[in-house]
Amino acid sequence: MQNTTKDARFWDRIARKYAADKIEDQAGYERTLERTRHYLKATDRVLEFGCGTGSTALKLAPHSGSYLATDVSGEMVTIAREKLAENPVAGLEFAATTLDDLNAAPDSFDSVLGFNILHLVPSLSDAVRRARSFLKPGGLFITKTACLKDMNPLIQLAIPVMQAFGQAPNVVIFSARQLETVIMSAGFEIVEVARHASKGKDTRPFIVARKV
Repeated sequence: MQNTTKDARFWDRIARKYAADKIEDQAGYERTLERTRHYLKATDRVLEFGCGTGSTALKLAPHSGSYLATDVSGEMVTIAREKLAENPVAGLEFAATTLDDLNAAPDSFDSVLGFNILHLVPSLSDAVRRARSFLKPGGLFITKTACLKDMNPLIQLAIPVMQAFGQAPNVVIFSARQLETVIMSAGFEIVEVARHASKGKDTRPFIVARKV
């Protein structure tokens, strides 16, 4: 994958503001948490990449055996660790790293989670294949991410302009159908596809896929 230093700097710069922002669709978010918990076992070893400031990890980690949450942004991880210090969760650990640089053995996790991240990775196919490499046979890849190709075309036109002014990171544009195709092509079978938004058009499909 391409160098992620520029993206790390972007997220470092906005991390504190990001942490203070409210979730736009709380009901939809809670539904995603509920369905994810459904697939987690108390003995599972879980990896979450693109964890941001750790809010989701703090809610899901109590339902696993161990939980490693990572992010490219060191500042995001710092905030996540601050939250963890205030509300300790056994087995939860945060690390500033990428999927490419993660020091973990192949086939070592029961579940790999990636929420609101696949449209921000340097390469969608590479990220999905890398996530699969960390999963045990039969392990689950669980994701919900923005499919920008299914959104208003004006958003796609605005992205390069925002990037030129340092107001947006690297972005990958794909549709929900293309995302499912990439996941299946990487060696997964799709177990569930759902839409959790409680309002408006839902362009962030919740996908559960099993490693085959």
